Order: sequence, then C-alpha cells, then structure tokens
Amino acid sequence: MTQQPQEAFDRSVEEAQVWMEAVQERLHVNDNTQGPRTALEARLRETEKICQLEPEGRVKVELVLCAAETLLACCLEDQKPKILGRLKDIKAQWEETATYMTHCHSRIEWVWLHWSEYLLARDEFYRWFQKMLVTLEPHVELQLGLKEKQWQLSHAQVLLHNVDNQAVLLDRLLEEAAALFNRIGDPSVDEDAQKRMKAEYDAVKVKAQDRVDLLQEVAQKHAKYQAGVDDFQLWLRALVEKVDGCLGRTCKMPNQQRLSTLQDIAKEFPRGEGSLKKLEEQSLGVIQNTSPLGAEKITAELEELRKVLEKLRGLCGEEEERLRNALESKHAHEWQIRQLEANLGEFRKGLQRLAEGLQPEVEAGSEDELMARWRLYSATRAALTAEEPRVDWLQVQLKDLLVFSEDLQPLSSSVVAALQEYQSMKAQSTRLRNAAAVGLWQRFQRPLQDLELWRALAQKLLDITASLPDLPSIHTFLPQIEAALAESSRLKGQLAVLQLKTDLLSSILGQERATGFLEQAANSMRTRDLLHNSLLQRKSKLQSLVSQHRDFAAAFEFLQKKLLTLQARLQAEHVLQRDLPDKQAQLSRLQGLQEEVLDLGVQMEAARPLIQGNSNHQHTMDQLFSNFQSLHRSLEDLVEQNQQGVRDHVTFNHELLEFRQWVSMLTHKLEAHQGNASPWGAEAREAEVEKLVAELPEKEGQLPLIEAHGRLVMEKSSPEGAAMVQEQLDELTESWRGLRLLTERLLSLIRSWKLEGTEVDPGKKPVFTNNIPKSGFLINPLHPIPRRRYQVNLPQEEGDGQEDFSQLLRNFEQWLQVENSKLVRIIATKTTTAQDLRARDLKLQELESRVPEGQRLFENLLHLGPARGASDELEDLRYRWMLYKSKLKDSSLLLTQSSPGERTGFRKTQRGLRSLFRKVCCVALPLQLLLLLLLLLLFLLPVGEETRSCTLANNFARSFKLMLRYEGPPPT
Repeated sequence: MTQQPQEAFDRSVEEAQVWMEAVQERLHVNDNTQGPRTALEARLRETEKICQLEPEGRVKVELVLCAAETLLACCLEDQKPKILGRLKDIKAQWEETATYMTHCHSRIEWVWLHWSEYLLARDEFYRWFQKMLVTLEPHVELQLGLKEKQWQLSHAQVLLHNVDNQAVLLDRLLEEAAALFNRIGDPSVDEDAQKRMKAEYDAVKVKAQDRVDLLQEVAQKHAKYQAGVDDFQLWLRALVEKVDGCLGRTCKMPNQQRLSTLQDIAKEFPRGEGSLKKLEEQSLGVIQNTSPLGAEKITAELEELRKVLEKLRGLCGEEEERLRNALESKHAHEWQIRQLEANLGEFRKGLQRLAEGLQPEVEAGSEDELMARWRLYSATRAALTAEEPRVDWLQVQLKDLLVFSEDLQPLSSSVVAALQEYQSMKAQSTRLRNAAAVGLWQRFQRPLQDLELWRALAQKLLDITASLPDLPSIHTFLPQIEAALAESSRLKGQLAVLQLKTDLLSSILGQERATGFLEQAANSMRTRDLLHNSLLQRKSKLQSLVSQHRDFAAAFEFLQKKLLTLQARLQAEHVLQRDLPDKQAQLSRLQGLQEEVLDLGVQMEAARPLIQGNSNHQHTMDQLFSNFQSLHRSLEDLVEQNQQGVRDHVTFNHELLEFRQWVSMLTHKLEAHQGNASPWGAEAREAEVEKLVAELPEKEGQLPLIEAHGRLVMEKSSPEGAAMVQEQLDELTESWRGLRLLTERLLSLIRSWKLEGTEVDPGKKPVFTNNIPKSGFLINPLHPIPRRRYQVNLPQEEGDGQEDFSQLLRNFEQWLQVENSKLVRIIATKTTTAQDLRARDLKLQELESRVPEGQRLFENLLHLGPARGASDELEDLRYRWMLYKSKLKDSSLLLTQSSPGERTGFRKTQRGLRSLFRKVCCVALPLQLLLLLLLLLLFLLPVGEETRSCTLANNFARSFKLMLRYEGPPPT
C-alpha cells in the first residue's frame, strides 16, 4: 500500500538532488573574478540567472516535503527515521546550495561594482585631464591691456594650483588600480597603465608651469612701458598749461611779451619729441604680446600724444602769425565799406521794378480771373523770395563792419530803410496771393459740401426704408431713392473733375494740404459709391419685397399646421405602456416621430429666404421656430426615457428568466432525490444534496436585487403592467419558498435515515454528529482527513503561531458578522422620506469605507493561514467575505437607482416594499445565526484527533473552491 508514496518520494528526492548538483556545477564554473570586464559581466549575468532559479529549487524541495508527508502518514514506524534523515539531508543540501548561490553572485557583483567605481573615478580623472589639455594646448591668448594680462597671469596660477591639487586624487587612483589588478589581473589596470597615467599628469603639470612663467614676463614688460607713458603725459600736461596762459582774449600781456613766451615754449618741443620716440620703440615689444584691439589702443594712445604735441606746436605758430597780421586788417575794413554801398544801390533798383507788378485789389468774377491773379502774385512773391540771399548778405556785411568801427550811421540807416521796404513788399504780395488762393479754395469746396448734403439725405432714406411696414410705404419711398441715385451720378462727375487738377491744387494749397484735400475727395467718392450701391440694393430689395410679400403667407400656414399635428401626436405618446412589446412599439413610434420633426426643421430652414428684409415676417417665423425647438427638446427627452425603460425591462426579464430556470432545475433534481426513498447510500445522497443546495445562499442574495429591478420596471409601466410585474415577483417568491421547504424536508429525511442506520448496527461505536438544520450542508466526522495538514514537516512551528492565527480568525469573523448584520438592517429599513433615503445612502457609504479595513485583516489571515494548515477554514471565510462585498456592491447600486422611484411612487408601492423588506429580514437573519452556530461548532470540535476532523465534511466551503483565487506560493 505504501509502494506508490515511496516511489513518489524517491523520485522527488532524486529530482531535487539532480537539480541542486546541476546548479552547484554551474556556480563552480562561474565562480571566478579573473579576466576582462566582458567575461566578468557575463559571469555576473549567469549567476543572476542562477539566483532567479531559487523559487524553482524551493518548489522541488517543497515537493519532496509533500511526498514525505504522504509517505510518513502511511508508512511503518521503523521507516520514519530513515525518511526523516533523508529529509534532513535534502534540507542541508538545499541550504548549502542557496548559500552558495547568494555568496557567488555577491562576490562577483562586488568585484564588478568595485571595477565600475574605479572606471568612474578614472573617467572623471581623464575628463579633468582632457579638459586641462584643451585649456593648456592653445597658445597664450593675447590680452587687451595690463590689467587683463595680470588677470590672465592669475588664472594661469589658479590652473597650476588645480594641477597640484590633482596629485592626491592621482595617488588614490593608482592605489585602487593596484588593488583591483590583484583581484582581476586585467591589463587595463597593470603597472604600465599606472605609469602612463603618471607620465600624462607630469606633462600637464610642466605645461601649466611654463605658461605661468611666460605670462609673468609679458606682464612685467607692459608695466614698465605704462610707467613711461604716465611720465610723458605729466610733462605734456604742464606744457599745455603754459600755452593756454599765452592764448585767448583773457591774456593781459602785451603782444611782444606773448610772442617771446611762445618762442621759449617752442624750444622744449625737441626734448618731448625724443621721449615720444623712445616710447614708440618700447611699444613694439609690448604690442607683440598684446591683442589686436589692445595694440590698436596703444598705437592710438601714442598717436594721440603726438597729435597733442603737434597741436601745441601749431597753436604757437598760429598765434605768432596772428600778431603779425593785426596791422593788415585795417586796410581790408575800408574795402568792405565801399563794396557794401555798391550792392545797396543795385538792390534798391530791383525793388522799384517789382513794385510795378503789385496792382490794387479788384473783385474777381470768374475762376479763370482768380487763377490769373493768383499766378501774377505768385510770380512777384517768388522774385522777392529770390532776393533773400542778397538781403542776408547785406545784413552780414553791415554787422561785420559795425564790429570794427561804430561811426557808420548814414550807411547803416540806408541799409535798414531798404530792408524795411523789402519786407513791406513781401508782405503785400503774400496777402494778395493768399486772398486769391482763398477764393479758389472756396470754389473747390462746393462739390464736397453738396456731397455731404446728399450723403445725409441718402442715409436718411436708407434708415427709413430699412423696415417698411406695408406696400404703400414702399411705393412712396421708391421714387425718392431713384432721385437720390440721379443726384449721385451728377456729384460723381464734379468730383472726377477735381481729380484732374492735382498740379493746380498742389501749387495753390501746398503738397501736403493738396494731398489731404484729394484724399478727402477720394474718401467722399468711396462713401458716395458705397451709398450709391446701398441705394441700388435697397431699390432692388424694395422691388423684390413687392413680389415676395404674397408668397410668405402660404408657406407659413403649411409649416404651422404640420407643427400642430406633431405636437398632438407627441402629447398622445405621454402614456405608460403595459409590457415590453408595447414599450418597444412606443419607442419605435417616437423614433419615427423624431425623423418627421427633423424633416420639419429642414423645411423651416428652406423658408428662411422668404422672410429676409421683413421684420414682421421675421418675428412670426421666430415664434414658430421657438415652438419647434420646444417640441424637439421634449421629443428627445421622451425618447431617452423610453430607451432607459426598455433597457431596464429587458434586464429584469433576463434576470427573472435565469432565476426561474435555476429554481426549476434545482427543484427537479431535489424531487428526483426525494422520490428515491431508500435509506441505502444516505451519506452519498447527502453529499449530492449538499452540493446541489450550496448555491442557495448566493441565489438568496440575488433575490432582493431582482425585486429591486422589478420596482424600477413597475415605476415605468402602466398600472396593469405594474400588477403583472408584482405577480411575477410574488410567483418567484413562492417558488423560492417552496424550494427551501423541499430542501429542508429532503435533508430531514436523509438525517432520519442515518439515525435509523446507526441504531440498527449495534456493533459500531457511537460517534459524535453535529447536524445543523436549514444550513445547506452537513458535517460528517467519519472522514479521516486531518484538520492540520502539515504536522510532519514543521512540528516545531505549530505551537508558536497557533494562538495568533486563532485570534486573528476570531477577530475577522466577528468583524464580518457585525458588518453583515448592519447591511441587512440597512436593506430592511423603511424609507418614506427623502431624509430617510439620504440616511440610508450615508450608512451604505460608511460600510463601503470600512471594506479596505476588512481586506487588510483578511490578507493578514492569508499570510499566516497556509503555513498553519487551515486552508479549508480560509476558503470558507474567503467565500463569506466575497459574498458580503458582492451583496454590498449590488445593494448600493440598486437601492440608489430605485430611490427616485420610491420618492415619487411611495404611496403606490408601500405595501410591496414592506413585504420585500420583511422577506429580506426573514432570509438574512437566520443565515447569520446559522453562520455563528457553525463557527461555534468548529471551535468546539477536537483539534488533535485526525479521525474526528470535519474539514472535508464541510462541503459547503469546498463547493466554492473554483470561485476562490489564491496568489501565494504553492503549499509545502
């Protein structure tokens, strides 16, 4: 009898040993840190894959333990020590293999990480090295001046200091490379690589030192040159002060002394010339080490010094020349007086000739006379304007002469009199020319003024004819529009003539003013064109209104009649239907009516052109369109309500049909068992009946949901339809009550058969039975399946966690019982007002908020339960927990959906709700009491005796194993 368990145990042991030997062989092959990095990474990935196989090895060991458990349960006592010894060897070999896997992978990973850190540090050093090479490789950049060269020297010293600081990092890097080479032996970290790194660092340090030395020499040369420049500027500034003391009107020295001082100053110029030349020679060496802009600055500075020196020399020479020429200026003054008298005589003769062209003012009659007079005055004014340079020259000459002598009164009076005569003639010519221009401007303005009057009249006509009430008004204003169009054509001709006088307007008004006037005329022309076109359109519109006024009445009467018909048909559909076919037919009629409404909207849009330009027709059509929109919205709302009602009715019929079929099927099977009235095979028949009735609690939880769906359907049905739905619900309740009675009778009959069989057989020992009535399952203690399934493997761990697991189990069962009782009371609560509905919703939300707490308690049981051998109890508890969550979710959805109907139709459904809640309470409360009794019985049963365990007899829990989900590791 133990042959098959022995073979299974041997086979599992052999498989586990072969697997662990293969893993150790792979680990031994990869347990090496020598070689290149790619090989080390490959070994690291290989050991990582091996470590990922640990769950597979753990499963194989667990299989060995399970096979040993089965073998120990059926083997002889003298064979158990051998089996336990083999188990101990397998466990020791597994611990050794797991430890070897972890240590091998950790060792290779540590070396790989050490190598990676070294490479990061080396890369960081080489990045610094490359950055320093890029910084030091280019030649020294030429700077602008002394300050920049000193800054550059400071920067080079900072770079040198940075290179010196990197020596510590280099020494640390070389030490790490030597330590790593001892572990991996790779050529990338050998002594040659270390020497190359040291040599490269030394080369960078030499370059940094050479740059510092070079920049020190350049800065010293520039500083010496700058000191020479400062000394020369001080000498030049003192020389400038001496020269300023000898120049200008403020100098009080005699001309002879000033001339002598200037000659002494001229003797110092050669010494300054020599100093400046020496600075230019020094600048050549400085410019070689200076940037182009700095070289230009040095060159410009030297050139500026030379310019100042040359300017001082020139000023001294000019002052000497001025003193020599002072006597010669007196002869030139006398010659200028004679020249002024000659020019004054010629100027007076020219004024007399121009005075003859200024005629006395006479009133002009025509536009041509005004034009001739304006041209004459313009020519006279132009001639007077041409004499302005001579007038200015006379004034300048007179002022120059008065500067040197003040005894020129007669000549000055003659010049002033001539200038006054010139200004008088110029003012008279300007006044006459402006008068002629004003006359021309008034004549040019007349077409624009006439156009302004016409525009006001045209705009008034457009405003008046915008909405004419009747046909007589149209006939009144139509001739006035035609007269305005004729006047518009005449004004257009006058404005067109103005556009041809561009040159004349520019000469009279000036270019800017003429351009503005022409733009005004052009704007007026565009305004006239717009008003002209508007008048033409208004004329056409009025003519078309005369013809359209007759067509609107017929179209409006047809649309209004059709709209009234559709409104009557829609009002007729506001009736609740009896059953699902009637509701579907009503929905089809409403959808057809919706298509007709859309067609009416298209026809109304087609009639839009008939109301353009008529405010009365527009108002009438707007009222009709408003009624159409109201009809369209009402129809859409009614269609949506009917669609929802059809969907609810279809759902209710489907659920009712499925529940009826299930009740009928189960009733048929139970009646078949009841018809076979034989006490033989009572235990097997009891198991079959318990299997059939295992779904009763779940279906009992679905019954209130179906009744809630029925209430939703009753609210959206006619009184006859509501009565039919209530009758269907009553029939379903009666069939459910009959099914429960049939189940109780059949279970009582089977229990009586078992009691008869126990009394008839006196040879059997009496056993403890615990038959729970009306529970849907039976506990049979005759099955020898142990309550604790893992006593062989882990005997030392049971006593440690048994009390914790039992405490957690009792806590969760007590919590679930309290929550389920609250849910039943909430479902059975009567809701007569809106305040009761809100209170029920708040209670349901409170229950839903505590679901995460229950899930946390249940997950704690799952973590501890499989290791303690209580999987059947957890399966039963899992089912009850899932059933509670499903009931809570469905109750929240259905009660929320049915709340509006309860508020509106409470008086109609008060009796049905009361009966529904009474049924729910009658069904739920006994079920809770039975569950509490079951828990009490489980704790009272003996735990240590395998023959008195009721784990497998609890087929109520085992019948739902397919519904449970287990996500943990396989049991061991």
